This record gives sequence, C-alpha cells and structure tokens, in this order.
Amino acid sequence: MNIYDCFMYFDEDLLLDIRLNVLNKYVKKFVIAEATYTHNGSPKKLNFDLNNFKKFQDKITYIIVDEQPPNLLNLHDQDDQNRKGEKLILNGMARDYFQREHLSKGLTNATSDDLILISDLDEIPNLEKLEFNQIKNEIIIFKQKIFFYKLNLLYDKFDWFGSKACKKKNFKSPQWLRNVKSKKYPKWRIDLFFSKKKYSNIFHVQNGGWHFTCIKNPEELEKKLLNFAHHYEFEQSGLNLNDIKKMISENKAVYDYGADMKKNKWSGNIKLKKVDLSELPDYIKLKSEKYKDWLN
Repeated sequence: MNIYDCFMYFDEDLLLDIRLNVLNKYVKKFVIAEATYTHNGSPKKLNFDLNNFKKFQDKITYIIVDEQPPNLLNLHDQDDQNRKGEKLILNGMARDYFQREHLSKGLTNATSDDLILISDLDEIPNLEKLEFNQIKNEIIIFKQKIFFYKLNLLYDKFDWFGSKACKKKNFKSPQWLRNVKSKKYPKWRIDLFFSKKKYSNIFHVQNGGWHFTCIKNPEELEKKLLNFAHHYEFEQSGLNLNDIKKMISENKAVYDYGADMKKNKWSGNIKLKKVDLSELPDYIKLKSEKYKDWLN
C-alpha cells in the first residue's frame, strides 16, 4: 500500500518544507494543486518553485488550476449587502472546492488499495506508529492540535479534524473526503444511507497531528485573510493590520473556532498557550535552530 498526500498550495513554503520532511518517509507521492487566482477571484502568480524542494522532486506531482469554476454567482447592482455577502462567500468556497477537486489528476497511477490523504497544506497528519493495513474502517480521520502564529503556540480550546484518508477503492473525490463529518454515527441511523457526509465506519487517530494555522507575519497574514475562501467574513469583521499586529503580540488567536454564528468569530479573545517542543513533529525538534524565528 502506497500513500498519496494531496493538498492545495498558495505560498506557504515554510510549512511545505516542514510537511515534506515530516511525511517523506511514509509518502509515495505528494500531489500539489496551485491556482492562478485567489479564492476571492483575483489573479495571482504561481508561487511554487520545484527548485526549492529538489530533494522531493521525484515524489511531487504539481497541478496548475488556471480555469475558474463554472458555477460562480454573478453580482448584481440590485443585490443588497446580505445577498452580496452570501454570493461572495459561496464563490470563495466554490473556488476552494474546484481547486481541491483537481488533486484527482495526480491519482491516476494509484491502485485500489493505496491510501489517499486529503488535507490543507497546514494540516500535517501524524503517521507515526500507524499500521494502516490493520485499519479496516472505510475512512480515517485525524484529530489534530491547532497552533497559531508560531509553531509552538497552542490553541487549546478546540480540536481540529482536518486530515482525512481512505483507500482509493472507497475514494469518491477530494472534496467528498474533505466534507466527511468527523463524528462517527451509529449504524442504525437511516440518514446514513442517503448522506454523503455522515458515516459510521470511521477510525479516529487520537494523536493525529498538527494544524499550523496563520504561521505568518502580520502583513502576510492580512494578505491571506483577504484572499482565502471566507475573505468576506474577514472584510466585514472590521479588523485591520494594526489589530492583527496587536493580537499576535499578545498571543491571542485572530479567529475563534468555537464561536457560533451569533458570536464574533474575530474577537481576539482566545489566549494561546506556549508548549514544549516535545509536542511538535520530530523534524521540527531536530531543526529547531532552522525554525527559531517561528518558535515562541
């Protein structure tokens, strides 16, 4: 059984370097998709440079997405602010989904028993000590810790279920696997027969890895938030570069993952916790001098 590690890329060379080195000994192929536009629709240059990752060049399949999704919603002058916002959010998600679906192009040589791993680039699964051949469940979901701004600043108020995997014979599409709910549902649920998101045959990896989000300086983080799928929500939050700088300096998360729709997700009220390097991938521990600027 081979492992295909599939993810999208924007400009995150720091985390890409970590990901490739952490997972290299487990992975047969790294499948990377990059678009020529951001999730808000603005044109962008291609940032991935294979010369920066020559050590892994024989394992990397690089896919360029240069067309827009066909189902984008047009904005009209008569749209009120709420309708405009809905369309911008839906279009951002459509671009995100469309780019992710192109990862399938890198799986043509995968066999039925090969493992397909779908993540965002900053979600690094912990594959150590896992015996995949002994896992009989249809879907594998990794329970991951969230880290903000620095590689060892933990957001301990929320568990992240980012990386997901299944065998090629059970694989429907990258976005299908991304959409699978993390909850393991009881088999008697009738809606399981009709749902494409709810499953009972799930294996949870408890120590499932690391979600390194917003590992950027303030200017880079603002750029990311203005261009990712939920850019409209950030734009409406009222936050500016100075607010972001303040949150980073105070070790407070820019985003509250636990907030429901009625609360302000951009409150900056969640205090981050510095943790020991022992909680990080072995590669970061070994290369702590290399990443010293990104350790608190």
